[in-house]
Amino acid sequence: MTEHEDLRYPIGRFTYGQTYTSEQSKEHIAAIAIMPHNLTELVGKWGDSRLDTPYRPGGWTVRQVVHHVVDSHINAFVRTKLALTENIPTIKPYDEAAWAELPDYQLSIAPSLVILSNLHQRWVTVLDALTEDQLQRTYFHPESHKEFTLAEVIANYAWHGEHHYQHVYQLALRNQWI
Repeated sequence: MTEHEDLRYPIGRFTYGQTYTSEQSKEHIAAIAIMPHNLTELVGKWGDSRLDTPYRPGGWTVRQVVHHVVDSHINAFVRTKLALTENIPTIKPYDEAAWAELPDYQLSIAPSLVILSNLHQRWVTVLDALTEDQLQRTYFHPESHKEFTLAEVIANYAWHGEHHYQHVYQLALRNQWI
């Protein structure tokens, strides 16, 4: 991996197409559950100069990363509920780079951290109740032209939260902020 790849993918890329045991899904759900706390502990008291620092050259600022995680996980929560209540629903993709340019990405991160915490409380409540059969329910992603099981979605979003947490954490280490 190049230095650029290391900064962009500090925990590596997510591996699609895997299957997961019930125990692995429980571990992924636990990671999803703790992620808002960990992110808030890391960045919750940072000032604008740190929040407006890109995590890598050409990358999003910390502020944009925080707002992106919330938008992404809101979509994941809705997609989870669709998969549980509809037969192989087709989800709606969105342009995350375009969303990062919208004016709300310049706001304080405080509202997004509160949303993230409350969202994850609701999402984890749903995830904790999933049966083995429900973990195998799917949705269809029209951009990748694939179906994804909820077990894989849960693994992906556990990875996603840690992926972005590590962007910010590694930036803080490099800049000796922690």
